[in-house]
Amino acid sequence: MTFEQIRCSKLARRLGGWRTGSLLLRALALSLVLSGTVSGAQFSEIATSQYPVPADMSGVHFYLITVDVGDSVWDNFGHTALRVYDENSNSDLVYNWGVFDVNDSIAVFAFNFLRGVLNYRLAISSPAIEFDLYRSQQRTVWQDRINLTNPQKEILYRRLAWNAEANNRGYAYHYHYDNCTTRVRDYLNEAMDGMVETSFSGKTSETFRDKIRNHYASTPLIGFSLDVLMNSNIDTLISEWESLYLPLTLRSTLSMLESDVAEDGGRLPLLSDSQVIVEFPAPTVATDPFHIASVGLLAPVLLLFLMLKRTPVNSFASRSRIGIKQESFSFRLLGLLGLTTSLFSGVYGILMLVSWFISGHVDTHHNVNLLLFWPTDLLGIVIALQWLFLCKPWPMTHNSTPFIHYYFLAHVLAMMVYAVIVLLELVTQELSMILTYVVPGFFLFTILIWIAGFQPARPRDMVF
Repeated sequence: MTFEQIRCSKLARRLGGWRTGSLLLRALALSLVLSGTVSGAQFSEIATSQYPVPADMSGVHFYLITVDVGDSVWDNFGHTALRVYDENSNSDLVYNWGVFDVNDSIAVFAFNFLRGVLNYRLAISSPAIEFDLYRSQQRTVWQDRINLTNPQKEILYRRLAWNAEANNRGYAYHYHYDNCTTRVRDYLNEAMDGMVETSFSGKTSETFRDKIRNHYASTPLIGFSLDVLMNSNIDTLISEWESLYLPLTLRSTLSMLESDVAEDGGRLPLLSDSQVIVEFPAPTVATDPFHIASVGLLAPVLLLFLMLKRTPVNSFASRSRIGIKQESFSFRLLGLLGLTTSLFSGVYGILMLVSWFISGHVDTHHNVNLLLFWPTDLLGIVIALQWLFLCKPWPMTHNSTPFIHYYFLAHVLAMMVYAVIVLLELVTQELSMILTYVVPGFFLFTILIWIAGFQPARPRDMVF
């Protein structure tokens, strides 16, 4: 295994223990790679003289390597590579565009990714090394022969030779438009004079958000988080060509094409001689994260509403407030809900706000979900801890009372504005799932803690 691949593999394992905020970053980072490359027109002018090919191109064989999705955060989109076997020199190599370096700490790596600064590189290794890596990850690997004419092979061979040079191996990435799979897609399309793009130029009925939801079905926390953190840029219908950024989609699509190679009076399919190199069961689809969020918040909130009561605030019962029955149980439940909602809302709010101003990932800018999830909600953790351990409402002072009331009023109004925006379709961002499954419970929980989670300040004229 190359040093770069070892570092990539070790990083993947280390990332498995990260908390929610870091998971969100790596979910985007580890699934996708891309390149900035010389254009086909520019390349064709220099390739013939600068990159010689074997005398007998019939002895050079190209194979599409497709790796199935995994059950870890970083491999949910699968992987694509190219295998090149040259009978002339008995050379057998795999070109893998999914390698990156962590030269500093993982925290620096995550921060750079958040900023949109992350470099990947091409690594070249033997098939045994590559297949052993995927075997250790328990991921299925398919190999398909790519049937190309000798002139097409020459173009692809020279492109790979150019890419293998030290100065051309590194590249920046974009997770939808240019990654390990689109690198292979683009190189094949270049070798076949644009046939792949011409054959698949229509529109699909899916968006990038649909793809993300499907591929993170086995990791519901990450799927839900990405749904919250990504904006309307991923909600337009994607073209058939754009959909080929996914490894399994590229393989199934290329298998429908005919090649320019003739045999026995007919044309061969573009992909043939399929082999399963390594086989494992596909990841299990988990419970829908939106259902988990809905039931996990709404059910206990409704239970707590049933336990509300009016409580006198002095011995003469001349004043009363809303309290909760069975305070030991109720406030512990309220505290657990408060910790969960404060943590998620605060972390989501920070990630959306910070990425808007410092990140190069435009898919996380101008996110309407900032109406729901506020960075300041992290302050609620302190209050929730008192509910959980002291089992009593948070005491307000004369100075804090106006701020607390205005804060909750602002939250309630923001949720109402959010609902209006979604129902009237005032934005193109897909928000219906969050409105349906998250907002009702979040809204009722906000009302609940507003009226029962705080103890009013004692009136200045009260003696007892």
